[in-house]
Amino acid sequence: MGSRFTRSVPVTINDVLDGHVALDLQCLDRLYLHGYLGQLQVGGQVIQFLQHRGYPVPSPACLQQIGDAFRRRVASFAEANRIPVVSLKAADRNIEVMQRYLDKAAATGRSQVAAIGVAQEPQRVLIARQRDTDPSKPPQFSFDKKDRRVTVYYFYLWDASFGPAFIKICTYCPWPAKIWVNGQYAETAAMPRCPPKWLRRRGLSLRDAA
Repeated sequence: MGSRFTRSVPVTINDVLDGHVALDLQCLDRLYLHGYLGQLQVGGQVIQFLQHRGYPVPSPACLQQIGDAFRRRVASFAEANRIPVVSLKAADRNIEVMQRYLDKAAATGRSQVAAIGVAQEPQRVLIARQRDTDPSKPPQFSFDKKDRRVTVYYFYLWDASFGPAFIKICTYCPWPAKIWVNGQYAETAAMPRCPPKWLRRRGLSLRDAA
């Protein structure tokens, strides 16, 4: 007695999940934007940048001077505007540390820098290495990207339309940046006809997400 085989169409994972799994996305929780200098990502570009800034010998000392000047300007800006400067530790949840400053800024009803956080974090930065050259000639350096723990600043902001946000800036070359905004505040701000009270009356919740 011969066997009878039936050929069927293969069942995919999408067929199995169809009608059983749903994704309901009501609002973005957070929005992150990453910033970088496109012309300052490799060693040769660093040398060109430093020469453009007027340094005759591109070296790590030049980058140190630029970083130190930036830190001094941040300190001066904070002092002139009476902005709290807060040390952030690795074990801290930053938003919990900074929330009281954001709340105080929100109570004023105007956009402002609520506080500046200072932290030591791993970053991908450009590190200098001295080349083996003639000792009688000026030293030469090459620059390569390495992971290092460096100082970063968190500028925590309160915006009258978008709510809480921060801008994080690394103090070392190539000075990468990161911007965070609360997605729920941003979405509400983008819908001026749908303020929080309007949303709540229709059973939609709106809360801080950070």
